[in-house]
Amino acid sequence: MKFTAKQIAKILDGEIEGNPEAEVSKLSKIEEGEKGSLSFLSNPKYNSYLYTTKASIVIVNHTFKLDKEVYTTLIRVNDAYTSFSKLLEFYNQVKNNKEGKEDPHYISKTAKIGINGYIGAFSYIGENAIIGNNVKIYPNSYIGDNVIIGDNCLIFSGVKIYSETEIGNDCTFHSGCVIGSDGFGFSPNEKGEFTKIPQIGNVVIENNVDIGSSSTIDRATLGSTILRSGVKLDNQVQIAHNVEIGKNTAIAAQSGIAGSTKVGEGCMIGGQVGISGHLNLGNYLKIQAQSGISKNLKDYEVVQGSPAFGYSDYNKSYVYFKNLPKLANKISEIEKKINTQNSNDE
Repeated sequence: MKFTAKQIAKILDGEIEGNPEAEVSKLSKIEEGEKGSLSFLSNPKYNSYLYTTKASIVIVNHTFKLDKEVYTTLIRVNDAYTSFSKLLEFYNQVKNNKEGKEDPHYISKTAKIGINGYIGAFSYIGENAIIGNNVKIYPNSYIGDNVIIGDNCLIFSGVKIYSETEIGNDCTFHSGCVIGSDGFGFSPNEKGEFTKIPQIGNVVIENNVDIGSSSTIDRATLGSTILRSGVKLDNQVQIAHNVEIGKNTAIAAQSGIAGSTKVGEGCMIGGQVGISGHLNLGNYLKIQAQSGISKNLKDYEVVQGSPAFGYSDYNKSYVYFKNLPKLANKISEIEKKINTQNSNDE
């Protein structure tokens, strides 16, 4: 896809300095710009690259003052970084704006499919599924029976959405994620074997939720596993059965939440965090990476460590953690001096 400076300026409500017909077909960093690419400049540390870049178009702030002549077309905007982000979003929408049905695919006769959608090759849509408008389902995806998906959702290749799952509008599911597989429910019997407990609940995902690649969300044993609006999951995140995550909470990669734990809204959870089951975690928490959470947390707490405790206390304690060998040697020396002194006194 090619765009001219004139088209880009119209999208960004910007002003052109240079050739309005300059064309670009790709994006680049300003220091790596080449002919036919579009870049932006917002960090003063990169100002010098503006005079050497080969990018055909560069987005800059209205307030930016040139020190010398440039050989690229400029588009001046109020905020170059924000405008470039807006352009990325627009580009992504255009790139993903596929329509129609590729063969082979399977759609149950009882399924209902909205308008302006896309169904990629080798995709499967089960009985009584309801798919909204402008939904893009990429190849090799599985949509189970009785699944409900709202409008404007993106389901990338290889996603598996099990039966009874309910999904709102404007959600994104990246490749390989699995929604609605069985929760980890087993009961030991008198022989020491594990008997499976049927998982007959479902998963409910509200609006504007993003699920990263290879993340898994288990269906509830009874009731629902729930992700509220605005939740963002990174890659390889595990959400167990009957967990509830509050709106606008973000969870980084390789974290796991055990069954029936409730996480509040507006929380930020770092990578490789482990959270025990049946806990109540408050709103607006900050949990640092690799922390282990085994007790309830109140609103606005900031914790770190395994088991986790107060972030400021952790930082103070860490000073001693890393110096423990030195402290142990000092204590040994003090003990020797005391023992020597006691011997002399005798």
